Amino acid sequence: MWDKLPPDIQKQVEKGITILKQGGIVAFPTDTVYGLGAWAGNQQAVERVYQVKERPQNIALPLLLARTSQISEVAELVPQIAWLLADKFLPGGLTLVLPRANSVPDIVTAGGVTVAVRIPAHPVPVALVEGLGAPIIGTSANLSGKPSALTADDVYSQFGDKIDLVIDGGRCPGGRESTIVDVTGETPVVLREGAIALTELEQVCKII
Repeated sequence: MWDKLPPDIQKQVEKGITILKQGGIVAFPTDTVYGLGAWAGNQQAVERVYQVKERPQNIALPLLLARTSQISEVAELVPQIAWLLADKFLPGGLTLVLPRANSVPDIVTAGGVTVAVRIPAHPVPVALVEGLGAPIIGTSANLSGKPSALTADDVYSQFGDKIDLVIDGGRCPGGRESTIVDVTGETPVVLREGAIALTELEQVCKII
């Protein structure tokens, strides 16, 4: 994937993959807002994401994947409605909350029984996941309670040198965080409306 990126972005992505493998933290553009990523399987790296974001560790972190087929690797059960929503909206601005698989570390889910997953419609985070060969944390690159970052400068202004790399991919095209839908029950529940409107979701299924 990253070999199809512009040369300057490709170099940044390759550096980012190396940093992720070493347990570092990388900020990157997505189709919604800038994200803050770390190797989800590296506990120290995930702890550092909580620290730099000033995020309470009782609030779970979402995962970014490269392909919809990877959803079943991090979810214990993927109901049919989840596949329908994924088929319609992923890659894109939809985050699905699913029953977590045992392979997902407790620190990612804040000890809970669910996991939030998304496949971005942006080549940079997809290339990072593919290059690492594992899911990455995909939380927004902003201090908790602060506005979402839409440019690399926005990320720098909030974090400075507290993170290891900011991949500058220009301004994010979306500007709104993803819509979060819990599909663990009989009827999907919208936990946050964002990039995908409720009316779009209702064309696929009944929601609460």
